[in-house]
Amino acid sequence: MTDKYERIERFLGVCTELVEGKYFSADTEISEALAAIAASRELTQLFSAVTQGFDFSAAKRAYLRFPAHAGASHGAAYLPSERSEILAFVFCLFVEFDAGSLQLNDFLLKYFYVDGSYTASYAVFSDRVIRPFRDIVRDCFPDLGKRGQLAELRKAQDALFGELSERLPVEKARLDRYDLRPEEKESGAALLSSAAAAVGRRDRVETKALLTGYRYFLRYIGGEDPSSGEIFAIAEKL
Repeated sequence: MTDKYERIERFLGVCTELVEGKYFSADTEISEALAAIAASRELTQLFSAVTQGFDFSAAKRAYLRFPAHAGASHGAAYLPSERSEILAFVFCLFVEFDAGSLQLNDFLLKYFYVDGSYTASYAVFSDRVIRPFRDIVRDCFPDLGKRGQLAELRKAQDALFGELSERLPVEKARLDRYDLRPEEKESGAALLSSAAAAVGRRDRVETKALLTGYRYFLRYIGGEDPSSGEIFAIAEKL
């Protein structure tokens, strides 16, 4: 499952590089995008489905317009109205660019002309063609967004666990300075030791439960202070 998402995200990442990158690297990145599709069963199935029965020659005549009058040197390009046809059309463009059947530099100046500049023409092409293409592919895999949210949550929790792992030994040293009966010192040390082990296992539920117990222990001995308060504040964010 992880490999599935990583391969799709790799493809989307290459598309983002195409959208945000420069003309001089576009040929290489188009080849990388096609390689990423070939490496992903889900993407291969998606593009096989949208290109089945798709007439690319007819699509080029319909969406790559060039004035018929003599002397015209610049045309205009459009995208299909159907999302599935946008995927098929742009994918087929990529294939022809990669194969050399279409030359990207000629294509840009013919259909996306801006002041004779490849760089400026490519910027228009990438924004009007590659960006919607990428976004439609992303929409085809809604679980990617959920996966990203979960990854961010795990990252935030790891940071909190990291803070606790640094603070608990300091708290243990602070507790050792209290003049307590042996059984009280032993109880406090056991709670902190168990909490540290739970932190090491990234066990959120057990960590919070043990630190709640330790909080009541500190109240019993009158040992709460700002540093222990910071520990409990971190635990509440888990």
